[in-house]
Amino acid sequence: MTDELDLLKKDWQKKEEHLPKLSFNDIHTMLWKKSSSIVKWILIISILEILLPQLLYLIPSMKEGMEIYKQAGVSPYFFGVSAVYYIGVAYFIYQFYRRYKEISVLDNAKSLMRKIIKTRRTVKHYVIFSLSVCFIMFVIFAFFIYFNDAFLLSIEGVSERTSEVSLEKIKTAAILAMIIGGIAFTIVLGGIYFLLYGLLLKKLKRNYSQLKKLEV
Repeated sequence: MTDELDLLKKDWQKKEEHLPKLSFNDIHTMLWKKSSSIVKWILIISILEILLPQLLYLIPSMKEGMEIYKQAGVSPYFFGVSAVYYIGVAYFIYQFYRRYKEISVLDNAKSLMRKIIKTRRTVKHYVIFSLSVCFIMFVIFAFFIYFNDAFLLSIEGVSERTSEVSLEKIKTAAILAMIIGGIAFTIVLGGIYFLLYGLLLKKLKRNYSQLKKLEV
């Protein structure tokens, strides 16, 4: 048995001699390329995230829904929140572009590590911002329902039920439904962000760990 193990070790050592030896610079270049590719994908996804929803406005039912909000007088509030959202997203897209351009093959390992940390922090701030705006829109709509009886009564089926249930109870139920719906939608959106950005950040973290080992 011992002889067999010795033979296996010698065979493996012979194979190791023929394997390519990676230098510090080779490993650094490989990690740089991987990190650069990951940041590029973060940039692409963030751009698609702001462009693809615009296609929804081409759907007739979506146009009709926006017209109802406009007639109800709620569209200015959504326009204000949407403006803040798009300005914020444009800012983060610019930051992702900067992070992508900053990563250079000529950087040393410590510099690349700092840029990876900065990119991860920027992505986390972007996710928090997007989820916050999403939930705020639901809260605004809930308050609009509470203070706008005319809009609530214009919803099909509500005016008929006011004879059975008080308007205040209908308001309370509608607000609770909006808040619960907002929480649920935010959680689902957070899950999507986790799949999209979380996996990319995990890869960046792995690159950071490997770079840290190089510095030891």
